[in-house]
Amino acid sequence: MSEDRLSSEVYAQAVDRLRRLVASPSVAADGRAIPETAEAVAGILREDGFDPVLHDTGGAPVVHARHEVPGAPTLLLYNHYDVQPEDPVEAWDSPPFELTERDGALYGRGAADDKGELVSRLAAFRTFRERHGALPFGVAFLIEGEEEIGSPHLPEYVRTHRDALRADGCLWEFGGVDASERPVSFAGMKGIVTVELHVRTADRDLHSSFGSVADDAAWRMSAAVASLRDADGTVAIEGFRDGIEAPDAALLAHVDALPDEEVELARTFGIERWQGGLAGAAWKRALYLEPTLNVNGIHAGYGGEGAKTVLPCEATAKLDLRLVPGQDPVAVRDAIRRHLDRHGFQDVRVIPLQHAEPAARSDLSDPFFAHAVRALEETYGVPPALQPNSPGSGPAHPFVHDLGVPIVGIGCGYPGSRIHGPNEHLRTRDLHRGTLATVRFLELWSGVRT
Repeated sequence: MSEDRLSSEVYAQAVDRLRRLVASPSVAADGRAIPETAEAVAGILREDGFDPVLHDTGGAPVVHARHEVPGAPTLLLYNHYDVQPEDPVEAWDSPPFELTERDGALYGRGAADDKGELVSRLAAFRTFRERHGALPFGVAFLIEGEEEIGSPHLPEYVRTHRDALRADGCLWEFGGVDASERPVSFAGMKGIVTVELHVRTADRDLHSSFGSVADDAAWRMSAAVASLRDADGTVAIEGFRDGIEAPDAALLAHVDALPDEEVELARTFGIERWQGGLAGAAWKRALYLEPTLNVNGIHAGYGGEGAKTVLPCEATAKLDLRLVPGQDPVAVRDAIRRHLDRHGFQDVRVIPLQHAEPAARSDLSDPFFAHAVRALEETYGVPPALQPNSPGSGPAHPFVHDLGVPIVGIGCGYPGSRIHGPNEHLRTRDLHRGTLATVRFLELWSGVRT
């Protein structure tokens, strides 16, 4: 294993920058502190000698900077400065927007997703320059502020600024280690579409004595949601799988050869049994190659202390569907509408939400990935798991399909970092090792002798 700690000066600067960014509550869902955080990110880039500009998108501004080296390749870096809401605040052990260090970790909203990853990349560039002098390759930054709400303006931004974003490869926003501390990287992202279902059965909540003759909105919604999947978890929406690109033998073999981590993850997450009893190759194929339909929340009726004998008059459910290459998010959303109509739920409204992104997967045979695999193995001392795509979603499609660049994830995360939840954190050891893995990747990719 190579050295496993940054210099004290680089580490201190990274933590200071993370503290400044976490203090800015850039919640995309309600537009809080978005312009201010974009300016803060631009200011940090200026501290490192870059010349950033803020581009208007019709939503949150994109922070863009480009440093070219004539005749040399260019690396594009994608990150985001927006974060998830801090709710429930009472579940945090320290203030969510105040970086707090304890027990070998840095706590705060955005510490792991994605502000910690951004300061790690800048720390990697500083370390590279201290070792080798000026960067011998070009760098382009695209740091957006709407990733947590589905990046609605990003595809058009990428198409409009294609020339300013041209590159030979893209370092994606995150990476890290799995539940057994093995380094993990990936070459793509699943897609996503989110919707809200809504039903109203009366103009007011009714006394429950009318339950023999009046519809209960909670039951109505429960039945509608239950119709979307069968007993073993398979999505039952007609047309849901239309367009899916069947994985070829090479991709299946690659997935089957990935390390088994269902046991470690079950322990990390407190899960006693995976859906359908999945394990081994079937678990991996489901995780990486299959689409999903998830219920994020159902809301109806009374939830307070004791009993309230009432028939709720309205109910809502929020869904997300994780998509694989070939699925069209809009077509999937339309298929939900048709399914509900066919099954007698014409009264259930389907309301599109902000997330609607197609999936994207890079070509694993691209030499770009060999550098990432070698850098991770040299840094961590064990072979990494190169996933064909992350099980999660992100706006990778315009990068892979419009810009034509391969994407790879190298970063500082781990499964227990509690991203999107209370007590989100970044382990300090992951900040050190993830940054050093990035430095080694830059050395290998640029051909710098070490």
